[in-house]
Order: sequence, then structure tokens, then C-alpha cells
Amino acid sequence: MEDRLTMSRPGKAALAALALILVITASWWALALWPMSAATPGWMARTRLVCFGAALDGLPNAGGWLLLVGQPLGMVLVLYAAWGREVREGLRAVLQRASGQVVVGVTLAGLVAGLGGVVVRVREASAQPFATSPAADLARQLTRVNDAPPAMALTDQAGRTVRLEQFRGRPVLVTFAYAHCETVCPLTVSDVLLARDRLGARPPVVLVLTLDPWRDTPSRLPAIAMQWGITGDAHVLSGAPEEVERALDRWRVPRVRNVKTGDLSHPSLVYVISADGRITYVVSGNATQIEAAVKAL
Repeated sequence: MEDRLTMSRPGKAALAALALILVITASWWALALWPMSAATPGWMARTRLVCFGAALDGLPNAGGWLLLVGQPLGMVLVLYAAWGREVREGLRAVLQRASGQVVVGVTLAGLVAGLGGVVVRVREASAQPFATSPAADLARQLTRVNDAPPAMALTDQAGRTVRLEQFRGRPVLVTFAYAHCETVCPLTVSDVLLARDRLGARPPVVLVLTLDPWRDTPSRLPAIAMQWGITGDAHVLSGAPEEVERALDRWRVPRVRNVKTGDLSHPSLVYVISADGRITYVVSGNATQIEAAVKAL
């Protein structure tokens, strides 16, 4: 009987890894879906936007939902591929004990309650009316912040050094992309330029920082600007890789490089900077939201 109730060390490790995945997943979903109010800290709002995007109803965008569902599933599949036998062994050993059955039951009940909470949260958000045209109404659905932007000194497509402070007195849109990207980046740049063009005779300055300074070198920036249709007072920026990487870190841009292909996973992220040089909104690359945010500065 004692042997039957004893769990091996690999079984314990596999079970601990599974428990850690559950804790991470619960924390991740809580961060993404917990209702926000005026008292919500600015860092939390920015973290949610960067990690999960933001629709006008406060829920994650399509990429955010994909991350919320795909990441835990991926972790479980990796765990099971590496330690499938140990996971089964650990679960069998736990279920042979009354205390283990209680823990598993409580965990399952928590998962069911959490899924119920997600359904209620989505249903409540879907029931809220959102205006689709007035810019002020749209901007009220965005999270207003008041942060000092990090410094930058990078090279644009004309070979000039661009610093953010040289545009003081005008709104600035700062976004991030790279030339080899065929999905998120062209859409983000297109949305930023479309919002700029809608904003009248004195539109905001546009700064596009490359996420891939190893390939998007300063010498390639004129071709990249042409590729993205960057004209007027818009600048695509690069520099020495270590310089660009430091700038991206200061701007808190999350990115993960695939070492085999060189491609990067990253969110669609746009900082809206007021004429007095403060980050006022952080939006997720939707042209209508960007336009509304600039009009509400």
C-alpha cells in the first residue's frame, strides 16, 4: 500500500510544473479581464494594452485572445510531450489520497468558476453601448496616461538624427515595426498613416522605430519608407543594433525573436504623445482609435 501511495521525484516535479502552469494562466487571465475603473493604476492599463491589445469594450483584441488561449495550451502540450508519463503518475498518486482528491476537486471548481466569470465579463462588455463616430466618446473608452516619454536619438530615412524633443509643440505618434514583417507591421503602419492623414492640415508627426535593426539598417531605410508609403513628416528610424535595442527596452516594447527565421512576435502598439511632450494614450494600432486619441489631446 505504501508503494502505491508514494510518488516518484519526476512525478512530483511534473505535477509541480502543471500546478505552476495553472497559476500562471489564472494570473494571466485575471490581468487581461479584471474590470478596470478610474482607480486602476496606469501601469496595469499599459501592461494590459501591451500584452493583450485593447478593443473599445476593454476586452483583449484578437491577438490577445489568441495569446490567452494558445499560451497555456502550448505550455501543457510541451509539458505532456516531455513528461507525459510522469504527469499521469503524479495525478494517479494524488487521486489515491483523500486530501489529493479534495485539492483536485477545489482546483476543478475554481476553473469552472473562472470560466463562468469570463463568460459574464464578456457578456457584460458586449452589452455596453459604444459610440462609433464622435472622437470624444471613443477617446473616453481609452485609458489616459501622463508619462514622460523615453529619450531617443536614431537615424531616419534621410540620414538625419531624430530626437523626440525636436517635435515639441506638435502631437507625435510613435509605433514599432520591421520591414520583413508581413502581418502586423504593415497594418499598424497603414493605420497610423491613415489616422495622420485624417487629422487635417497640421497632422501629427509619425515615428516608426524598427524592431529589427540587424536587417533594417540605416542604409535600407529609404527603401523601407517607400515600401510602407511613408511620406511627409513621418520618419522610419534605425541605428546601431545595441542603440535600437536600448530604445525599444526604454519604450517597453515586448518582442520575441525566432532565432531560426529572424521574425519577431510583438503587439501592435502606438504611443500618442501630446504637444507638450507627454505620453497621453497608448492604443493598439486601430486608425479610428488613434484619430480619436489625437483629437482628444
